[in-house]
Amino acid sequence: MEQPTQVVQQLQTVLRDEYSVAEKYYSILSAINNLGLTKREIELVAFTAVKGSISYANHRAEFCERYSTTTATINNIVSKLKKSSVFVKEDGKIKVNPIIVVNFKKNLNLVIKIKHEEVKEVNAAGDNSKEAV
Repeated sequence: MEQPTQVVQQLQTVLRDEYSVAEKYYSILSAINNLGLTKREIELVAFTAVKGSISYANHRAEFCERYSTTTATINNIVSKLKKSSVFVKEDGKIKVNPIIVVNFKKNLNLVIKIKHEEVKEVNAAGDNSKEAV
């Protein structure tokens, strides 16, 4: 089988602060991983990643003021994102899963690889040949 060629595309955007960079990053992660995060969920994840935790009352108040929302909204989102492991509870604090946290105060380069995977078709008899299907 012929190997697919590789396409390299470079995109660049300039954003105003670490919150905007974090929002863009988590929007991309949500899209690529089919997480289906809403705009408000992405905002909360980004804000929490920049602040370190959403457990502190002053962080919650700042988020509510910045994004014109309520603490009830924060609680609902936190509950949903804990179930999907985007948020984790660490040392009694709600944080973004450390696997997906980067330093948003620095420039960020993302490398996204989307690979073709050859799928073997299997018929009801368990024969792996494509002719048997």
